Parts: sequence; structure tokens; C-alpha cells
Amino acid sequence: MDAQGHEAFREFVENRSTALLKTAVLLSGGDRHAAEDLLQNALIKAAGRWHRIDEPEAYVRQILYRQQVSRWRLKWRRRELTVAEPPETADGAGGTAGGTDAASATELRILMRGALARLTSRQRTVLVLRYFEDLPEADVARILGCSVGTVRSTTHRSLAKLRVLAPELTALGPADAEQSPSRDFSPVEVRP
Repeated sequence: MDAQGHEAFREFVENRSTALLKTAVLLSGGDRHAAEDLLQNALIKAAGRWHRIDEPEAYVRQILYRQQVSRWRLKWRRRELTVAEPPETADGAGGTAGGTDAASATELRILMRGALARLTSRQRTVLVLRYFEDLPEADVARILGCSVGTVRSTTHRSLAKLRVLAPELTALGPADAEQSPSRDFSPVEVRP
């Protein structure tokens, strides 16, 4: 890579790594270390082809998706990491208060990451691509190498399982979800 390409790559990493890491964290079920590994591997692959890449962010995101798909297609299963329970609320009870203050948003983020971590990699990947990345079903099917029907059924089953794993999320109405200051909660469509 020449000096100009090296500088362009460094600027890309500096400017976009936070957004890319958020996607990687969601894809890895909230495991920050696995997400950092996933992103680092994607950036290494992109660096090797940097002079041929027209849209760097789209290219790196595609690598992230494909690496995650490869992980859950492996024959051996990795053990899922357990995550901490959500912290207690100010009134001493567990669960979410449903408010819009920073503590409630943090509690909801922890609850969401914990629930996503308990989904299978395939379910988590489909939800992240559909709702966090806001991709249409056809694009998700193309990325994952499956049919649109498979994406639909996996999405349906994943959302149902998410509602069972985190029933506190069903208490959120559309107004609460829109007031959330973070984009971390958009991957889940919550309906009673």
C-alpha cells in the first residue's frame, strides 16, 4: 500500500471504526472481545485490497457479515458466554423502569444485549441485519446465502424467542422505542 492509500485507510479506520464496532458487537451477541476480533479481521482483509475498494464501509460490513456467517456454520459449537443480569433499578426491583433517563437506557441496553446473546448466532445475525442495519429481506437472504422465506421464518422465530427471553421489552410501546437516545435498540421490533 502506498503512502496515500495508507493515510486514507488510517482515516477510514479512525472515522468509521466506532460504527463498525457497534455492528460487530451486535453480531457477536454483545461479546465485545469477539466483536473486536471480528472487526480487526475485517479491517485486515480490507487493508490488503484497499487500492481496489470503491466503497470501503460497505466492503468492511460485508466482510463482517460473511465472517459471522462462517462462524455459525462451523461444525463445532462455541459455548455462549453468560452475561450479567441487568442492574437493579432505583426502587430496588429488577427489570426496566421504562423511562428515558440515562440509567433506564443503560439498563435496557444491558437487557437487550443479554437477550441477544442468548439467541443462536444465526438468529442474532438475521435480526442485526434486518433491524439494526435496516436491510430488506432480499439483501439479508443474499448475504446469508439462503432464501427470503428462510430469512422471514428465522426473523419470526428469533423475535418470538426474544420476547420470551426478555418479556420486559414487550412493555415498551412504539413511543418509548422512538425516544431511546441510542440506536442500540432498533434491531428489535417489539409488539405485544
